[in-house]
Amino acid sequence: MSYIDAKKKYAEVGVDTDRAIEILKNLPVSLHCWQGDDVIGFDHDGPLTGGIQTTGNYPGKAKTPDELMQDLDKAISLMPGKKKLNVHACYAIFEDGEFVDRDKIEPKHFKKWVDFAKERNMGIDFNPTFFSHDKVKDNLTLSSPDEETRKFWIEHGKACIRISEYFAKETGIPCVMNIWTGDGFKDIPSDRLNPRIRYKESIEEILSEPHDPNLVKPCVESKVFGIGVEACTVGSAEFALSFAALHEGCLPLMDNGHYHPTEVVSDKIPALLAFFPEIALHITRPIRWDSDHVVLYDDETREMAKEIVRNNATDRVYMALDYFDASINRISAWVVGFRSWQKALLSALCTPNESLKKLQDENNMTELMVMQEEIKLFPFGDVWEEYCRVCGVEASFKWLDEVKKYEEEVLLKR
Repeated sequence: MSYIDAKKKYAEVGVDTDRAIEILKNLPVSLHCWQGDDVIGFDHDGPLTGGIQTTGNYPGKAKTPDELMQDLDKAISLMPGKKKLNVHACYAIFEDGEFVDRDKIEPKHFKKWVDFAKERNMGIDFNPTFFSHDKVKDNLTLSSPDEETRKFWIEHGKACIRISEYFAKETGIPCVMNIWTGDGFKDIPSDRLNPRIRYKESIEEILSEPHDPNLVKPCVESKVFGIGVEACTVGSAEFALSFAALHEGCLPLMDNGHYHPTEVVSDKIPALLAFFPEIALHITRPIRWDSDHVVLYDDETREMAKEIVRNNATDRVYMALDYFDASINRISAWVVGFRSWQKALLSALCTPNESLKKLQDENNMTELMVMQEEIKLFPFGDVWEEYCRVCGVEASFKWLDEVKKYEEEVLLKR
């Protein structure tokens, strides 16, 4: 079936596929730089620590800013749609002989990222890096009972607020700044309250750093557990959601890998939209826990996209990818994940959402089920091909040929 035929088929149920394509072309999705080098960054030589872990040792990992940006460019060239760039603080770029610790980083240490983004008409999102550092004391940062430790990480958070505002002013696009730590305890603690009180007060102090709320969008992200902090995570779901609800200008950020295995973020999205003007997402694919697998076009990915689209919340939800797989070609991982989320959004945009809502409101659950099942077999692939054509990228898996060529000519020579 051609796109013209597919367009007619969708029109029969009230869906304008041309409009769906046009909307998706302008929906920004934040692309995470850390997939390209296994979350190592440029401000330390040590391993990845602090409750997270990357597995695999596929050849060709980026080891310098130029290599990482080169790999990002190759990945971006194979993705349809609008991108933002997502950077962690550990990706500060220092000149030869220069170095400052994380509590002293400045906008100038991220100028090359700003130049990269501006040349590609991208905004930048940002993340303080509360892991992989010798000042993570006993698995704690912002919640540490040690005042010196807390102070260091609070100053890091404040520096990141300033850098986030710099990003927003330079690119003209608001910067989502996400606060996540792996603070917690490996075994059962005797005190769960006071670490959370310290954590709360530390984040409040970070957010006291002057900033324009129209430019900087601070978030708090929760987690169930991490490696080495299995028994108790200080920044739990209840903590993060309560903090965001009680602090104006602070958004809740949900990572769909940061919940119990039977929980689904797709159901949580509309619940939060009933209360928050804006929310943020980190989109990943957990297998049993937050294992950060490459995003696929699977059931939960599609359901998350549906909830954003059918609730007219595309301008209220900040969408960012967050996964890292070192067992496969890293560029292909970027491309598969980004294209999978694009497919999910396009599929949601090609769903007759208003008609289906009407059937539900009329309690016509029989027809609702029939229509929901029928739409699954509509010629979505033809719409996807047209979207890719409009965006100037390969629609089929043939894009992988470009990655294989790049691997042979660039990655394997590093």
